[in-house]
Amino acid sequence: MKLQTLLQYLHNFTPRVTENPTITSIEMDSREVQQGSLFVCIKGFTVDGHDFAEQAVARGAVAIIAERPLTLPVPVIYVNDSRRALAVLADAFYGQPTHHLHLIGVTGTNGKTSTTYFIERICRHAGKKTGLIGTIHMKIGDETYDVNNTTPESLVLQKMFRKMVDADVDVAAMEVSSHALHMGRVHGCDFDVAVFTNLTQDHLDYHQTMDHYRWSKGLLFAQLGNRFDHQRPKFAILNADDAASEEYKKSTAANVVTYGIHHESDIMAKNIEMTTSGTTFQLVTPTEMVEVKTKLIGMFNVYNVLAAVSACLVSNIPLATIVEAIAHMEGVPGRFEVVDAGQPFTVIVDYAHTPDSLENVLKTIRQFAKKRVFVVVGCGGDRDRTKRPLMAQIAVQYSDVPIFTSDNPRSEDPLAILNDMKQGVTEDVVCIVDRKEAITYAIEQAEEGDVVLIAGKGHETYQIIGKDVLYFDDRVVAREAIQRRKEK
Repeated sequence: MKLQTLLQYLHNFTPRVTENPTITSIEMDSREVQQGSLFVCIKGFTVDGHDFAEQAVARGAVAIIAERPLTLPVPVIYVNDSRRALAVLADAFYGQPTHHLHLIGVTGTNGKTSTTYFIERICRHAGKKTGLIGTIHMKIGDETYDVNNTTPESLVLQKMFRKMVDADVDVAAMEVSSHALHMGRVHGCDFDVAVFTNLTQDHLDYHQTMDHYRWSKGLLFAQLGNRFDHQRPKFAILNADDAASEEYKKSTAANVVTYGIHHESDIMAKNIEMTTSGTTFQLVTPTEMVEVKTKLIGMFNVYNVLAAVSACLVSNIPLATIVEAIAHMEGVPGRFEVVDAGQPFTVIVDYAHTPDSLENVLKTIRQFAKKRVFVVVGCGGDRDRTKRPLMAQIAVQYSDVPIFTSDNPRSEDPLAILNDMKQGVTEDVVCIVDRKEAITYAIEQAEEGDVVLIAGKGHETYQIIGKDVLYFDDRVVAREAIQRRKEK
């Protein structure tokens, strides 16, 4: 695509250049630049792309998008907001791919990953070719790709959406984080369905207040589109049992569909019964009532299933197909994942890293635990410090043996993080800084009928200590600890 053709998509107040080189790619990382690239200078938290513009030109960039003056031998196009310009240009360069997809976005504090997984599995069961973007990975059909953020930058998103369109994907489900919404990473994404799971405390290191956090989540619904397109209607799927839904309902012009358990909703779960092997409930829709059986357990999973059901119903998936898919669904990696190495007690690994999610998981375990409940839990460094004592309180309240340890300490002293946690409790707790030692301690102490919950990291296969990213998988560590115990 020619530079002048691409620049037509930026507003008319952008100063123009006369040169017209062929653009072969758009890049925001100078290390990815090749001959013919358009390099967009993005100011990040730790680095500024403007400082790498010369390097980009040396690697073959033929034009630069920047916010401040640069002296370079290639055309420089100046904009007020390079991140916003990046979204516009990436959308245009890749042929506005989301216009050719049925795109479902899921936001909320907890449940985003599970809900998108459930949507993707239901749609696959219905014969659709699917795409998935989220915390664990990106997926096109059966092919997976690594991700760095829950919701990638606009450039990466549009590139992936283009791949999906080229691969004949019908439906794409993606997690939409509050960071991504506030930073404009999803600008240009043409969502057909927006889903809200719940809102509880998290990310206050970034948002500072719950009001700002709630507002940022609401951008997904406010940006859902304001015209009534009856050929391609937009839908906002809201959790009627969460107070934030009232605000989101007012902020969107899209069709609103509610789901819930306690408040009257369009889609409801009634007569919920749980056992250690699964859950059954009556699924009530505006037109019919059917029995749902799932291998999943936990009230939080009932909500996730309801959210997925609602999104799929408005996406014209037949109810009978949805119910059939739910009956066959397995859990999501790192979400209430059981580690079974033949031990006489239960070991569960879960991503629970917020007060609400930890409480939900421990309450669920309490429903089937025959004896003691152990919980190995920590809090991330360089993140919201106010939730640390809250996590500690919940661990002490709902477990018999709370074990405080490191999560991803990053640049903070792990002991300082543990001390922050202990400020929330007066009881004596076990503190073991080394996460592997903490998991091993729990495994060695557990007896027949006990349950060990390892919380906070779930599917993650790394631990960040200082600036080092080290391999670490709670599931692998737990399995090895069980094996060592069996060999004694």
